[in-house]
Amino acid sequence: MYKDIIKLVNGDITKIPEVEAIVNAANTSLEMGGGVCGAIFRAAGSYHLAKECKEIGGCNTGEAVITKGYNLPNKYIIHTVGPKYSTGENGEAERLTSAYYESLKLAKKKGIRKIAFPSISTGIYRFPIDEGSEIALNTAIKFLDENPNSFDLILWVLDEKTYIVYKEKYEKLIKE
Repeated sequence: MYKDIIKLVNGDITKIPEVEAIVNAANTSLEMGGGVCGAIFRAAGSYHLAKECKEIGGCNTGEAVITKGYNLPNKYIIHTVGPKYSTGENGEAERLTSAYYESLKLAKKKGIRKIAFPSISTGIYRFPIDEGSEIALNTAIKFLDENPNSFDLILWVLDEKTYIVYKEKYEKLIKE
């Protein structure tokens, strides 16, 4: 079942026309940042996206908000804030789980059936990719179990190094 819905690709999340929404690994102020966040802002048109984000006023870690997609090939951008990793003993795993879960919940509420994620918090927020990928995939599977038929596609768009880690975790998960 999951193989038909959850997919992994190596590529640029700003160039995925087959999804209705992409997820931005945002900061709490919803301002243009570096990495994936900066790429999404630039591709969407930073002026209009920044203006809408400023009107929203921010987003807490583990929560999600939605904006228009502007110049992207996607109708929406779901902005979620993952945790900054310190020791792993400060609720980081729970907050990362929440970031993925709240994004999926918001997408479902908006009627979005095809969504693409980056690997949240595993870049400049230093969340270990091994643990982060497991959390991401397990959260998607849990959400699908709780909400059958809610998504046609949940896509992870990753750089080559991250793709390899996700692929290994995903293959283990779908065999269990």
